Amino acid sequence: MKIAVLPGDGIGPEVTREAVRVLEALDLPGLTLFDGDVGGIAYKRHGHPLPLETLTMAKESDAVLFGAVGDPECDNLERSLRPEQAILGLRKELDLFANLRPAKVFEGLEHLSPLKPEIAKTLDLLIVRELTGDVYFGDKGEKVALDGSREGWDMMSYCETEVQRIALTAFRASRGRGDKHRVTSVDKANVLETSQVWRDSVKAAAVSHPDITLDHMYVDNAAMQIISNPAQFGVILTGNLFGDILSDLASAAVGSIGLLASASMGERRTAHGIFGLYEPIHGSAPDIAGEGKANPMATILSAAMMLRHSFGMEAEAARIDAAVGKALSDGIHGGDLGGDYGTQAIGDAVLERL
Repeated sequence: MKIAVLPGDGIGPEVTREAVRVLEALDLPGLTLFDGDVGGIAYKRHGHPLPLETLTMAKESDAVLFGAVGDPECDNLERSLRPEQAILGLRKELDLFANLRPAKVFEGLEHLSPLKPEIAKTLDLLIVRELTGDVYFGDKGEKVALDGSREGWDMMSYCETEVQRIALTAFRASRGRGDKHRVTSVDKANVLETSQVWRDSVKAAAVSHPDITLDHMYVDNAAMQIISNPAQFGVILTGNLFGDILSDLASAAVGSIGLLASASMGERRTAHGIFGLYEPIHGSAPDIAGEGKANPMATILSAAMMLRHSFGMEAEAARIDAAVGKALSDGIHGGDLGGDYGTQAIGDAVLERL
C-alpha cells in the first residue's frame, strides 16, 4: 500500500500529520508512506508548485493524501506558478475526473447547521461531481454584440463516454454506503440538450447495476430538496457546473468545513482498487498556520475515504468514521466548532477512541 502524502502549505502539514498518525495506528499490512512537496513550499524549494519528482511519486502510488495549498507570499507570481496550480495539475495529469464529497451532520452537532435540527440530523449524502467536462472546459469567448455591447459565451457539452464513466463511479460509491443503494442523477433535461444526453447516458450505464435504485431530478428541485428533505438522498450524481453549486450548498448545511472530506478519482486501477486523491475541502488557512489550532478531522475523514474507495477497506474506514463521531459527541471540538481543542489534542482524542 503506497500512499503519497503531500502536506502542502499553511495548516496542511499540521492536519495531514494527524491523519498519518491514524493510518499508522491501524497497523495496515504493507503500508508505505512517501512525503512530497507541493504548492507554495514546492515553489520555494524547487521553483515550481508541482515538481516533477512529486508528480512522479503520485503516479507511482496507490493513492494520494493531500493537505492544502495556498501561500500569500506567492500571490504575485504568474498564474502558472501559483500554489493552486498544483492541485489543478494533479487532477489533469492523473486524470481525476470524479469528485466525491460526502456531507453528513454528526450526532450532537445539529445546532451548528443552518437547517432546523430535526432536518439537519437526517443529512447524510454523497455528491459525485464530474470534474473535467461541462461548461468550465468548453469553448468560450467574448464578442461585440449587434448593439455594440460586450457579449460573452461559454459552450456546455458532454459526450456519452464522459457521462457513463462518472455514472459508474457513482454506482460503485453507492454500494459502499450500507443499505442506502440509491443514486439521484441531477440535470436540467427539460431545457438543456446537454442534460438530455446526460440523462440518457446515465440510464444506459445503470443497466449493468440493477442493484442500484436510480432516479432523476432537475437541479433547481434538487437544491430545494437538499435543504427541505435531505434524508431522501444517498448519492447525488451530477455534472461539473451543477456539482460545484450543490456540493457547496450541502457543505454549508453541515455547519463546519473542518469536518468535510473529499476525494478525486479516475479510472486507473492499482493492485488494491481505484486510484484517488483525498483531501479536506478547507484551504491552507495561513492566518492560523503553525499555531496548532486547525481541526484535523476533515483530513482524518479523508484518510477514511481513501481506505474505503481506493483500498476496499470498509471496516477500517468505518472505524475511523466512528472514532471521529465519538470524539465529537464527547465534546472534542476545535475552534471551528466553538471549542478550544488544538490540532494534536484532537488527533489524540480520535486515536484514543479508535
